[in-house]
Amino acid sequence: MSQTVDDVLRSAKLYSDGRLYRLVKLPQRAITLAAGIVAEIGRPYCALIVDKDEVTLLMPDEARADFRARLRQAQASERAYRLITLDLALDPELVGLIARLAAALAAVDIPVLAFAAYSRDHLLVPAEDFDKAMRALSNLHKESA
Repeated sequence: MSQTVDDVLRSAKLYSDGRLYRLVKLPQRAITLAAGIVAEIGRPYCALIVDKDEVTLLMPDEARADFRARLRQAQASERAYRLITLDLALDPELVGLIARLAAALAAVDIPVLAFAAYSRDHLLVPAEDFDKAMRALSNLHKESA
């Protein structure tokens, strides 16, 4: 697979599931709890990141309410996010895609959180900026055509 950023921008469909998401921060020792929650959610989209300092869950807002009792030690983001997925299998060697996407969003003053799966890239934008973000990314798509 030898994709270019322009190939991806021309071909990728922008997908969103219409859900609200929250970032949830847990202590580093809470990895088992967090993994159990991800397993119980059992449907897309959620993410679990473990680093040396903390455990982070990205989870649907409605699921966060379901697990509130188990997340007593958690700190949730005040801001809700919306998901935008580039619905196209991506070459893991592709260089510059996230930079182009982030630049398009930065040009309209929208922060972005980027998450990568094995073959798909996912962007999270503040829920209140979702429509503006979709317009900016759609314009990028049109410019690459």
